[in-house]
Amino acid sequence: MQTSYRNIFLLACCQALLLVNTSGLTLMNGLVGYSLVDAKSLATLGATTFVLGSALAAMPASAWMARVGRRAGFMTGAMVNIAGCVVAAIALALRSFPLFCAATAVIGVYTAFAMQYRFAAAEVAAPSDRAKAISLVLAGGVVGGFCGPELTKLGKDFFAMPFLGSFVAMALTAVVAIAVQSRLRVPAPSVAEAQDGGRSLRVIMRQPVFVVAVLCAALGYGLMNLLMVATPLAMSFCGLTYGQTAVVFEWHILGMYAPGFFTGSLIKRFGTLRVIGTGVTLMAAAALAALQGNTLPHFVAALVLLGIGWNFMYTGGTTLLTEAYTPAEKSRTQGVNDFIVFATMGVSSFSSGFLVTATGWETMNLAALPVLAIVAVAVTWLAFHRRHAVSPVAAD
Repeated sequence: MQTSYRNIFLLACCQALLLVNTSGLTLMNGLVGYSLVDAKSLATLGATTFVLGSALAAMPASAWMARVGRRAGFMTGAMVNIAGCVVAAIALALRSFPLFCAATAVIGVYTAFAMQYRFAAAEVAAPSDRAKAISLVLAGGVVGGFCGPELTKLGKDFFAMPFLGSFVAMALTAVVAIAVQSRLRVPAPSVAEAQDGGRSLRVIMRQPVFVVAVLCAALGYGLMNLLMVATPLAMSFCGLTYGQTAVVFEWHILGMYAPGFFTGSLIKRFGTLRVIGTGVTLMAAAALAALQGNTLPHFVAALVLLGIGWNFMYTGGTTLLTEAYTPAEKSRTQGVNDFIVFATMGVSSFSSGFLVTATGWETMNLAALPVLAIVAVAVTWLAFHRRHAVSPVAAD
């Protein structure tokens, strides 16, 4: 099989449009919630319902794509996103916090579909190019990461109700996404995949490579999400402006996705586990940078390091996961992986608003360190296991 760089480019464009949506929503979420709800500790509940919507849709989205194919599945997700953005705009017009939370849950369904872009990249690449394909698609988020915050700023005051125009603009980006998705040519699902062939999930999930891959992705994403969601509130508490917060988010997204241009090459040269270990170290450095002060440069440094660390852990975890299943087991394994990742993100989102208001930004960053230590131990364990055991099953 030859690597299809045409499809990788289109998937990277789709990833960029996804990040316009998610970066913009993440930036707005806590601030919109803070303006709508009386109990300020619940301000980030909209971020939690967003992640819960993604978690609940993760396995159904994967199963749906196993039956209808990647292209139709991605287009389904984008159409759901349009509906979610319309509901969010109505919620703002009515000043209804419960309806806003319901809207973010619907938007989360779109993310469950779109998070499969990275797996689609692996399917259009030769086995030796899978890590590179995954990282290049994730790199598409650089464009969306910058455009998302800027789009929310442009739409924020377009109507009398703040942020109403931002959601209208996000719905339009989903329309563009559908146009790009319609051009994708990803291999059709195999008969065995559509019929749930292969080993049982219980057997697949007991593999050391699966355990560590999911742990890296779930805890890495959970920690990143915990601190990212809290950042707008933490910066507002420190007297920084919305414009300054947008700048921090743009640098954070750059840190998250710019390494995608070379992470795959690093994995190919140094190995997946070493790259994941470097990501753990960088995320720890981010927490330590946040503890040094509450000025704009401190937030920029912390969020950039947090983004780069996440990229190494997430790309490495995704690459590691491709070793845990055969083609017939693909959709179920990817679905349960994303469910665990989103469920972890749901817990971190729900905790974020409470922790930043009740304990403070510094305490949140301190709490990240022992969690990172767990990932470091898991990666070391897998490296030891591989030296003393037969290599796990790899996808064809």
